[in-house]
Formats: sequence, structure tokens, C-alpha cells
Amino acid sequence: MLLISCPNCGPRDETEFHYGGQAHVAYPENPDALTDRQWAEYLFYRDNTKGAFAERWVHSTGCRQWFNMLRDTVSYDIQAIYKMGEPRPDVNTTAATTPEGATK
Repeated sequence: MLLISCPNCGPRDETEFHYGGQAHVAYPENPDALTDRQWAEYLFYRDNTKGAFAERWVHSTGCRQWFNMLRDTVSYDIQAIYKMGEPRPDVNTTAATTPEGATK
């Protein structure tokens, strides 16, 4: 069971959260100009990396706010939690800045 540190509410059990997919996927600038293939790629194609992966999460039973999490897909270690709109942190420097309680 993961202990996720909500940026607004602090550490909470993972059952209070819902996964929202890959983070930092930009909405197309001109969606009317996209072909069916391009729409399909935007909607369904996501990275499937082994290791550090940026994800969106929502604190659905708490503050109901969205945030991003950098999590290792192999070990489930949470490397960083950061607010929506903030850039993805550098994995090598997140060890010193990981919020308290954001571990397995």
C-alpha cells in the first residue's frame, strides 16, 4: 500500500486517490486540423517506460485537487510530487526534495 503525500492535505492512504494517466500530455493546439490517426495517437498512445514516469493523480476523497507524481514503475517508489503546471523535476535531484511521507 502506498502512502501518497497530497500537496494540499499531506500524507494519505493510496485508496483516497485515483490515477489520471500520463502527466504533461499537451492538448493539441488546433484540434480541428488533426486527422483521425493524429486524434487516435493523442487519445490512446502513451509512453510505457520502465523506471521514472510522470503521472497525474487526483485526491478524490479529500481536497479533490489534481497533482503530478514522479513514480518508479518498477519499484513503486515515489520520487517527487508536484503541483499541476509545474515542470517535471529532475530525477537525480528529487531525493532531497521528496515530500515527507511520499514513499512506499
